[in-house]
Parts: sequence; structure tokens; C-alpha cells
Amino acid sequence: MELTKKDVAEAIIKYTNHETSLAELVDWAEKAMMEANFETANHDLIRDIVGRLGLADVREFGLSWDDCYGFLNRLGYKVEVKASLAS
Repeated sequence: MELTKKDVAEAIIKYTNHETSLAELVDWAEKAMMEANFETANHDLIRDIVGRLGLADVREFGLSWDDCYGFLNRLGYKVEVKASLAS
């Protein structure tokens, strides 16, 4: 499978929206590092971000909102936060 910037961004967005857990994101990233072919045009960028996501469950690395924001920005996404009153 070819992993694109869009794929990586979608995984981060799902995590920040609590649609997947940190453990699931880390598992996805670890599998991607072992099995995926990274999009040629963005190989180094994708490899760097996915590699970092794969370490997010290690205390020394962790994964903060600022990390996610920075990754999405590097992937070419503009991040906007929208909050609404819970029903």
C-alpha cells in the first residue's frame, strides 16, 4: 500500500477527534513503518511523521496537541478548532 500525506493527516485527525485511541494510532504507525510504501514525492516527510507517531506511547516522546498541530501543518493542512456546546 502507498501511504500518502492525506492518509497520515486522516489518521492524526481521527486521533485528535477521539475516533481512535493513542494505542490504535501507534499500532497504525508501527505497521505503516514496516509495511507501507511512502509516497515518493513526500517520502522523508511522511517517514519522519509516521516514525514519530509510532513512538507516541513512549513516555519520553508522548504526543501533545501541539505535536498534532505541527504534523498537520507540515502535511499542508490548516488547523482550525471548532467547539460547540455538547447536547
